[in-house]
Amino acid sequence: MKEIKRGVTAYSYNKVFGIAMDLDDIFQHIQDTGASGIEILANAHIPHYPQVKEEWLDSWHEKLQHYQLEPAEYGHWVDSRLYKNRELTTKESIEMLERDFRLANQLGFKILRTKLGVIDDTLTPVKNWQEFIKGALALAEKYDVRMCPEIHSPTVLNSKMIDDYVTFIEKENTKYFGLNIDFGVFQTGDNALVGFGENDFVGPPAEHSQVSELIPLLKYVYVCHAKFLKMDQQFREVVIPYPEIIQVLQENEWSGYLISEYEGPRADEVAVVCDQVKRHQLMLKELVGK
Repeated sequence: MKEIKRGVTAYSYNKVFGIAMDLDDIFQHIQDTGASGIEILANAHIPHYPQVKEEWLDSWHEKLQHYQLEPAEYGHWVDSRLYKNRELTTKESIEMLERDFRLANQLGFKILRTKLGVIDDTLTPVKNWQEFIKGALALAEKYDVRMCPEIHSPTVLNSKMIDDYVTFIEKENTKYFGLNIDFGVFQTGDNALVGFGENDFVGPPAEHSQVSELIPLLKYVYVCHAKFLKMDQQFREVVIPYPEIIQVLQENEWSGYLISEYEGPRADEVAVVCDQVKRHQLMLKELVGK
């Protein structure tokens, strides 16, 4: 049955993880918000990654069962700049992808936030991305995972990059490569409204996408990063037009996870982070209707 689900990325707690919260604390808080899914970042939340101990795999599945959460998205990278003087070859990139496909499969993930190496500030992927993604499609099918590069500000939806992704999907006729849309691409309000300090980045994005531009892409979108910067006292996000976004998703019968991702100020304070994530989940619950 098609439905919009609510999840939370463990990245929201990034600045307090390992200091004031451990992974169990994150699981507990996500459960407390009423969300049903969790996203983790492989190199941040898996001890000794990419070498994973059997005991940790067992504890992961015990946590999922205990906290009644399901694996929503697995964050990983094709680390094209692993070496100082050269980029990864296509073969090396495929091997890196297979390593994460295997691990994601063991953890129960079917959707991957596959970060590609980039060559500029607008997040243009490395030149050989099509070669290694094509070479990894059969492996993705084998491990039953779907690769989704994150479409993240300053990228805009109406761009050559997105056109190239869509053309690739259509040409290869594949369901194992899709898109993850980060709602920061729709940010309309100035960051001054959010309350960042003077040492934080300020000002609105140079460009933002129109929510309507999402519609023709939805058939390729497997997951969305529900980015937010500030939830106010009325449970509204102050710079991203959530009611309009959710309306578009519902009217076009999109299904998948909306994963709360907090990147606002004071993210190094447990009380602030937990309060903001809870407020965001309550807003999503109201907008989605469940």
